[in-house]
Amino acid sequence: MTRPAVLIAHMEGLHPFDNAALDRLERAGRLLDREPLSSWDGARADELLAEAEIIVGHWGTPTITADVLARAPKLQMFAYAAGTIKWSMSDDAWDARDLVVTSGASANAEPVAEYTLAMILLANKRVFPAVDLMRDRATWAVPATAREHGNWDKTIGLVSASLIGRRVAEMLAPFPHLRVEIYDPFVDAAAIESLGATKADDLLDLCRRADVLSIHAPALPATHNLIGADHLAALPDGATVINTSRGHCLDLDALMAELESGRLFAIIDVTDPLEPLPEDHALRHLPNAVYTPHLAGSQGTELARMADWVCDEVERFVEGRPQRNRITHDMIDKIA
Repeated sequence: MTRPAVLIAHMEGLHPFDNAALDRLERAGRLLDREPLSSWDGARADELLAEAEIIVGHWGTPTITADVLARAPKLQMFAYAAGTIKWSMSDDAWDARDLVVTSGASANAEPVAEYTLAMILLANKRVFPAVDLMRDRATWAVPATAREHGNWDKTIGLVSASLIGRRVAEMLAPFPHLRVEIYDPFVDAAAIESLGATKADDLLDLCRRADVLSIHAPALPATHNLIGADHLAALPDGATVINTSRGHCLDLDALMAELESGRLFAIIDVTDPLEPLPEDHALRHLPNAVYTPHLAGSQGTELARMADWVCDEVERFVEGRPQRNRITHDMIDKIA
């Protein structure tokens, strides 16, 4: 196809595309403006939408609705550099036109998986309590019944074979003495075994075996408090709960009860219903909890990975090659 007109849209103040990425988009298409739109309102938006054949989005892309599409008669593709597009495309937009929609979720999955791998290894090694001890702070006393410290002969339970869950399993493959089990009722045993893991048929049983339970499920109605009081109670003394998915998937009140008893350890990057938690929330101060501010996903230099991904998707579209992660409307209720 001829070089299509490309429009960039994302939140104001975000700078995910450096000059090299913008030049790459310019080579693949005709970049209408190197400055992004952060709103579909105004004369400038009208002018750019009228010409746009591809919208390249990132965090904070204003929602594409049927009304926006009516102002963009030439639009053929929405290439989203980040993860979920649930808030970037309205239902009426999906119904209004058969756009090629693609998401960079797998690019954003990589740093989350890296964070998770690091936290699994550090948690098994009991690094965080040791840091507290060296600072002469109140420390978490490991329960007497806890397994010995270390990354030998441990079971890692992954909740969901999502993009991130799968990548974590792959990253754990070089550690043969860490057994990986994945609970996902929608993925068959063969697919999970191809990741070097074992399929867990029952979530509660997996919890009983897990030295580390890491949550990677999408935020769907069916996954609200997917890990609740019964699951947490089933974990062995001294086990670690890691959540880098959505706070929606973990019953925070039930977790707090276990943490305040001193029985479990937790590494929490996402919370629900508030994020970040109030300054006086106990999770911020418990010695057996590590609370990070939703930083597992792409940060700083890692944004370049998502920019690279979306440039590649635009090039594939222009060259008539298939997208690596095309999203259709019927997928929305099943993905993060």
